[in-house]
Amino acid sequence: MEKIIITATAESIEQVKELLDAGVDRIYVGEENYGLRLPHNFTYDELREIADMVHAAGKELSVACNALLHQDMINAVRPYLDFLKEIKADYVVACDAGLFHINKHEGYNFKMIYDASVFVTSSRQVNFWGDHGASETVLAREIPSAELFQMSENLRYPAEVLVYGATVIHHSKRPLLQNYYNFTHIDDEKTRERGLFLAEPSNKDSHYSIYEDKHGTHIFDTDDLDMMPKITELVEHNYTHWKLDGIYCPGHDFVEIAKIFVKTKALMEAGEFTSDQAFLFDEEIRKLHPKGRTLGTGFYEFDPEEVK
Repeated sequence: MEKIIITATAESIEQVKELLDAGVDRIYVGEENYGLRLPHNFTYDELREIADMVHAAGKELSVACNALLHQDMINAVRPYLDFLKEIKADYVVACDAGLFHINKHEGYNFKMIYDASVFVTSSRQVNFWGDHGASETVLAREIPSAELFQMSENLRYPAEVLVYGATVIHHSKRPLLQNYYNFTHIDDEKTRERGLFLAEPSNKDSHYSIYEDKHGTHIFDTDDLDMMPKITELVEHNYTHWKLDGIYCPGHDFVEIAKIFVKTKALMEAGEFTSDQAFLFDEEIRKLHPKGRTLGTGFYEFDPEEVK
């Protein structure tokens, strides 16, 4: 079995400490200008403190630089990369080929993780980015298991899968919420904390979370992901880089969910994980998950032809 690596987002310095104590392998954080869809945007001083904490614990730091970089942003990115080099960030997570070019040709030499959100859906994409400097690649969240299993046979580089958290399905640089407010003459907040969502007219139970920030508009799937019922299958097909995203699961509950996945990792590595254990862990996760938000396995059990 490939080594299991658990990456978790963090919303505060205190939560970083709790997640490190819980046993996660990597902490994933960022700031407001270059990071997308983070539970919290940290200051440079806070990032420096987090880096010290993570490295003192013998763990790794991943820093989000996954924004869509227009020319002005790519021109201004070098001071940020200099800062990340200063704090010894272990991984930089990016989706812009220009950033990969700068990293390789200007001596930064970060280990890069390619994250294009919903766009990586084949082994050829993973292998392409691996050949062009990515240590690993983040897979799209909406891939049926039949395609995941087929992909795994041809992967030459690690692929990260989301095993818990909200699934982004659309990002636009346009201020779609503000445009709607302008059209309807509504004066309201657009932030994630406001808790806005879209619903399909034909399905009153649908709940597509939506918010707007300086990077545009972000829309999430109606169900958050919980892959605990399928975790054994994922590992059997060498999907051992797990992401836990707490953007819509604040506070201590997210840490407790992280602990469950750390326990899962330990049991798997000892050869003691069972389907009964997966069921019990899944029940615990559902109790900790925020009320009013539903959980599922996304497109995992879909027929690929149905998705197309």
